[in-house]
Amino acid sequence: MKKDNQTIVDVFLLLGLSEDPKLQPMIFGLFLFMYLVTVLGNLLIILAINTDSKLHSPMYFFLCNLSSTDICLISTTVPKMLVNILKHSSTISYVGCLTQICFVVMFSGFENFLLAVMAYDRYMAICYPLHYTGILNTHVCVQLILFSLAISITDALLQSLSLLQLSFCTNMEIHHFFCELVQVLKLACSDTFINNILAYVVTTILGGIPLLGIILSYIKIVSSIFRMSSAGGKYKAFSTCGSHLSVVLLFYGTGFGVYISSSVSDLPKNSAIASVMYAVVPSMMNPFIYSLKNKDMKEALKKFMRRSPVL
Repeated sequence: MKKDNQTIVDVFLLLGLSEDPKLQPMIFGLFLFMYLVTVLGNLLIILAINTDSKLHSPMYFFLCNLSSTDICLISTTVPKMLVNILKHSSTISYVGCLTQICFVVMFSGFENFLLAVMAYDRYMAICYPLHYTGILNTHVCVQLILFSLAISITDALLQSLSLLQLSFCTNMEIHHFFCELVQVLKLACSDTFINNILAYVVTTILGGIPLLGIILSYIKIVSSIFRMSSAGGKYKAFSTCGSHLSVVLLFYGTGFGVYISSSVSDLPKNSAIASVMYAVVPSMMNPFIYSLKNKDMKEALKKFMRRSPVL
């Protein structure tokens, strides 16, 4: 149905990772497992931090926010795919698709800023240990979180509202398991030049500035560690950064991997499979990275499990 050359869209079709009916039960089981592991793992991190007074510090406050964001991010994409598989359907409403884009952009952006804030936290703890608690007090930590969230929400609303100005063609097929901004823009009949410029410029700025902050923080951290005379001090400093650095490499590594694979391969299915690496895998792996590499988190999780009658 058309009106004033605008196509009124009711639904989009999410084609997922495969249209083969025989593969659907396996895909459903795999993603259900990944979703449950992600949610339970991150919930354990949050509960362990909140119940252990030793972990009531800026570092673990930011980690708690990171775990919450990971739960929100994966809950924005995977449950809809699981429901569609159960219903033998591939549809998502126009409003639902735009809402999904909005939340994916918001939570991805917020995680990006959180990693930069956590790098700044490690920089202050290692380079200025005597002033650490004074500078990164509760008020400052909350302000950093609110500022990061405000920028992420603004970006998400800007990207989503810009889509409302577009008209769409009759081909509503999205070769992904969720509504991805770039894929939806490809379906538009109207000119998407402004939308693409907005997406790439904002993504470059809001992605580049936190990444630059992380790189500069670690340059200062490494320089400070090498100036330490004690081998034990060096080891302790490196160990406190190990978990965060692993999460950073996973988050940005998967993101750049998806970008490179999309540039090299024109096959939509390859792009859809690659998108799993940045939309699902980092959120699932973060709890394991922090619980395995961080001694304090290990002890806090053990205490929490011993106290919990369920676990």
